[in-house]
Amino acid sequence: MNDQTRTQAMDIEQLFDTAGYRLPADFDPFDPANLKAGTGTLPRLLREHARRRGGDLALREKTLGVWQRYDWAHYYSQARRFAFGLLAAGVQRGDRIIIASENTPEWYYSDLGAEMIGAVPVGIYPTNPWPELQYIVRHSAAKLAVCGDQEQTDKVLDAQASEGGLPELDVVLCVDMKGMRAYDQAYLSSFEAFLESGDAYAASLPDAEAHLNAMIEDTSPDDVALMVYTSGTTGPPKGAMMTHRNIIYSTYNYARTVGADTAGINAVGYLPLCHAAERCYSMAMLLCVGGTVNFAESIDTVNENVREIAPSFMVGVPRIWEKMKEGFEFRLKESGAIQKRVAGWLLKQGRRIDDIRQANDGQLSSGQQFQAWLLHWALFRNVQRFMGLDRTYHRLCAGAAVSPETIRFFSIIGLPLSQGYGMTEVAGCVFVQTPGHFRLGGCGLPIDGTVFEIADDGEILLGGPAVFKGYFRDAKATADTMQNGLLLSGDVVDVLDNGEIAVVDRKKAIIITSGGKNIAPSEIENALKDSPYIKEVIVTGDGRKFLGALIVIDFDNVGLWASERSLPYTTYKSLSQLDDVRDLVQGIVNEVNERFARVENIRRFVILDKELDHDDGELTATQKVRRSVIDTKFARELEIIYGKASA
Repeated sequence: MNDQTRTQAMDIEQLFDTAGYRLPADFDPFDPANLKAGTGTLPRLLREHARRRGGDLALREKTLGVWQRYDWAHYYSQARRFAFGLLAAGVQRGDRIIIASENTPEWYYSDLGAEMIGAVPVGIYPTNPWPELQYIVRHSAAKLAVCGDQEQTDKVLDAQASEGGLPELDVVLCVDMKGMRAYDQAYLSSFEAFLESGDAYAASLPDAEAHLNAMIEDTSPDDVALMVYTSGTTGPPKGAMMTHRNIIYSTYNYARTVGADTAGINAVGYLPLCHAAERCYSMAMLLCVGGTVNFAESIDTVNENVREIAPSFMVGVPRIWEKMKEGFEFRLKESGAIQKRVAGWLLKQGRRIDDIRQANDGQLSSGQQFQAWLLHWALFRNVQRFMGLDRTYHRLCAGAAVSPETIRFFSIIGLPLSQGYGMTEVAGCVFVQTPGHFRLGGCGLPIDGTVFEIADDGEILLGGPAVFKGYFRDAKATADTMQNGLLLSGDVVDVLDNGEIAVVDRKKAIIITSGGKNIAPSEIENALKDSPYIKEVIVTGDGRKFLGALIVIDFDNVGLWASERSLPYTTYKSLSQLDDVRDLVQGIVNEVNERFARVENIRRFVILDKELDHDDGELTATQKVRRSVIDTKFARELEIIYGKASA
């Protein structure tokens, strides 16, 4: 324990003693029964961590190449200062604040500080352009904005200056004030100055700590803790209201299922905190089971930071796992001929062992276990270390459909990815794979307390304490989403013979050809994206005679491929228009077509001359394709595939 940590621990003890705070005799927020039922609140959990283990490490952030350590006492103290700052600014229980920032400790302080007084934090993706930010700020009627840096602050100021403005927004804070010396807006201040205003406000109250503790105790588990706006693949984003019970119940029961309730977590936080998965499996899980969250420097340095941290718990969207797999494959490609031959043979043997494992629900004979052990020491152990995942006890692939070949690769090298099923409206995963239920393509069994039904059309309906409170200011959307107390997920699933569910596709994404064939496009899209040369695919064909595809190539990988063949190009557009690149993609399409029935074959495709972009309205903030704009955005390309009559 360093000097700074020791002082913080001492201060937090004095703080609680001065406030006369004692743990209620009849309620312990860390009691497994209370966590399992979700009967506590997130601020209560933070307060108890600070009281019981104030000097223990909670958060780490890399600044100028050095990891900075923050203990639980510091975490609570900063959130408390922010809470008093909100009270000084006139923010009241039930008011909304927005946080537009990359992942930083200040996000945690703002989030929990708001919840301490019953205000509701709303996250905004740092990649959102200002019109999307304006929509969310206006729809939520947020009174205060926390911005990570100048870029995010400028978006708020642009939204404020545009037609209609942000009439409810009174205060704008910025964490990193670099480049903002000339800004003179009266309602703009630094994050640190705001915390100091909270200190002054607390000093002016005769019983500040008792007042804050009373506000924490007055918050009910069924009060709204935070709002997460959906990504808006089919329409304007909707504000999903998630209660403390939703979050704690879902997160803790997930933790129990995967063993994090006893192991705690050492995680790398890098997915946007406005996404339900990161909010639950870094911030909320840390509060439920303890451990440490390490903030990645950026999304571009995730792989490097994972190797530095060697986490015990890892959540990744499909693209993260795909990039890790591709990183190994390209490193292997650059190895010598003998190394490539030996590694190829070992991977082939690993696939054979994994075939047996898959066929026997994870069981291997003693002889097969010995072979797996030899493969581990010959190759797979080093691959795990290279990725930084050799200490992980759980790895979750979440957020979207993933290629079976990616899942298979990690299973072969001894790092099986646990697939799960969930959504924002149930505060994360409510189905998850565990040992004995790791069927390829499956999503596991329901966590404790999850209720579900399968409708006649295959849609899964969800119930239980994890189901959200509804959509903010949208009673119709809430009513349309709920049926007899169950949430209509919009996802079509199959139930496998071992009890797991397997997601077929989004109900609205199912393609019905003019011949009446129902086709799930995601399986075909993922098969094509197995290739390192294809970054994104949109399969088309609804109401048409055959399937087509809009394809985005991977600029880095195809660029390397082209350079090795001395093919000239300068930009993504020039690369995508090379005949050799089209032949490369055609070969991939032909190979994938052989795996599917003829009606599911891609007959024609177009390589897009630009990458899909969030700013252009083609992707959501979570990098999902906005299928609702395909017909208008890509009318020219669809005409090339299907002709003018069907454009």
